Amino acid sequence: MPWLELSIRCTRRDWPRIESALEEIGALSVTLLDAQDEAILEPGPGETPLWRELTANALFDGGADRRGIGALLQEMVPSLDPAQVAFREVADADWTRAWMDQYQPMRFGRRLWIYPSTIAPPEDADAVVVRLDPGLAFGTGTHPTTALCLAWLDGLDLAGASVLDYGCGSGVLAVAALKLGAARALGVDNDPQALVASADNAQRNAVAPLLTLLEPGDARIGRHPVVVANILAGALVALAPQLAAACTAGGRIALSGILCDQADEVLAAYAPDFDGLVVETLEDWVRITGTRKG
Repeated sequence: MPWLELSIRCTRRDWPRIESALEEIGALSVTLLDAQDEAILEPGPGETPLWRELTANALFDGGADRRGIGALLQEMVPSLDPAQVAFREVADADWTRAWMDQYQPMRFGRRLWIYPSTIAPPEDADAVVVRLDPGLAFGTGTHPTTALCLAWLDGLDLAGASVLDYGCGSGVLAVAALKLGAARALGVDNDPQALVASADNAQRNAVAPLLTLLEPGDARIGRHPVVVANILAGALVALAPQLAAACTAGGRIALSGILCDQADEVLAAYAPDFDGLVVETLEDWVRITGTRKG
């Protein structure tokens, strides 16, 4: 099955806006490549450094409307020069192989690791390892927002807890929570492909019986002492009443997918229901955490 690949050459400074637009438009995956053969030294745990000039390759269904995607991208990122954008068809195996060639083990917090299935993890009794392969959903640990959420989960005592992963994507946050000791997890997403990817990753990590997957609005979502939502800032603001209702009194929440200049709007939306809101920054993205009032 062929796919439609959108290639964009841009600067590190422009990338956060372009990335947010690509996710909003419906890109199934995004791969970043060095545009100028610039070396990057070994990053620290959870860091995802970028080159000054980079090429982003975004994947869409083969039948996607090129003109429509281009028009939406231009509308959402007016500064983008059309000469920086190109489309091509790619075979199914091409993007998966390229992604796997670049994907290396990553550590988040003190003990949590993400490993691709192609690399065997070391024998370490203290390490908590999540095995993850590429799928047609965001969330592999390579993005700063996912890294921020994974590090937050690693710092919690999740023993026996119930965790809600709202906008679960690949399911990496829900699976990580279960591997870190949560008794059960609930993944919610409006994309059927995301639910498939989450189920596959839960099966790969032997936690499938502990993970329930639902669509937004399902009455079974219930309330949880730990809630994490790594989605776009606009969606977080709109969902503030629902996410507050899904968090038990005294429960903890983590919100990400937020650019630095969007943090104030999200803080204002959650301040009525949460105490101790804290902003943590990684590159151009932030994570907001707090404790449910009541």
